[in-house]
Amino acid sequence: MINKNLQLIDNIQSKNLRNSLIKNSSKKFDKIFLEIKNDIKNTKKTLNVLDKNFKFNFKISDLKKFKKFKSIVIIGIGGSILGAEAIHNFFQSKIKKKIYFLNNLDESKILNLKKKENFSKTLFIIISKSGNTVETLSNVFALNILKKNSKNIIVISEKKKNFLFLLSRKLNLYHVEHKNNIGGRYSVLSEVGLIPAYLMGLNIFKLRSKLLTCLDKKNKIFIKNNTIKLANLMKSNKFNNLIFLNYFPELDNVLYWRQQLVAESLGKKNKGFLPMISKAPKDYHSLLQLYLDGPKDKIFDILSFEKKFKVKININKRLGVSFFLNKKKLSSVKEAQKRALIKIFTKRNIPFREFKIKKINEEILGELFSFFIIETIIVGKLLNINPFNQPAVEQVKVDTKKLLT
Repeated sequence: MINKNLQLIDNIQSKNLRNSLIKNSSKKFDKIFLEIKNDIKNTKKTLNVLDKNFKFNFKISDLKKFKKFKSIVIIGIGGSILGAEAIHNFFQSKIKKKIYFLNNLDESKILNLKKKENFSKTLFIIISKSGNTVETLSNVFALNILKKNSKNIIVISEKKKNFLFLLSRKLNLYHVEHKNNIGGRYSVLSEVGLIPAYLMGLNIFKLRSKLLTCLDKKNKIFIKNNTIKLANLMKSNKFNNLIFLNYFPELDNVLYWRQQLVAESLGKKNKGFLPMISKAPKDYHSLLQLYLDGPKDKIFDILSFEKKFKVKININKRLGVSFFLNKKKLSSVKEAQKRALIKIFTKRNIPFREFKIKKINEEILGELFSFFIIETIIVGKLLNINPFNQPAVEQVKVDTKKLLT
């Protein structure tokens, strides 16, 4: 349980944990929990991004001049853009502006953008923590958008000697400092996610209003049991696939954001979960056989939205046929499929958890972000893994640059 509008039901049975218990895990959790609460208050720590007194590196008054743009192109990669994509996906029915994401090296996207949009009337948000990200800079120059004194460009990067920051100063572009203590995958609730969210028309103060619900006294035991179980499963090296089984399409990009969070934070020391997004019920017809009858190396997080939508199955009487689904809502069909699967998971002792979302609003999404961040960090620390670095990735970046220079 987290709260009445965002529920997590744990169905990881003790049978799965038998041979992999972490010594003194309860005492270790209590120490980590206190450490996290202290880190949230420390402005030099990554987790300060969750603090209610977190200071923005931008002024709302400065952003108002950019609200006139009806088309926005966000350029970044990895943690610099996944958060904004998650926010956009979650509120897609509410956002009226045209939002484009350049999140990879994709020539067709660039060519389509040049055909579709008048760049002089389009806002470009360029995000790179280091200010030197190869893919981001490649896309910026491929679009050919940089001009001196441009009033339709926002640059977010660290405020130090890096390519984007120096270029922003040279061309007199609007620049926002990316806090250097906050890594990309933890930055969604900082300027990296908040500026795009504000310009999409969302309430960024509500997005941050309930970030620490999962640290409430009533939730501490719940978080403790969940993180210790996940850490034990990961320690066993038996359960190395974490499947996000998603029945709610508006969560797809939240889960792609979480995929990076889990993979980069925990994939170290020959340990880690391989996080995979699986779309339900679509994947029943391609992957379910493997899930149920393949290797028993998977943990499932099942995610769904509890609201009953109005779309119904209607069979015209003139067709002269009967069908057992007639007059059923599509959401009822999905719910029945989910319940049937949960029944089989339970019977076969397949470890799973169920997330139930009961409202779509900024507060709920903020709670989801913060819960996943805190849970991932605790699991890492229980296993003596540093959840804040990614040394192997950094080596690939260095070698790529050598090959291109």
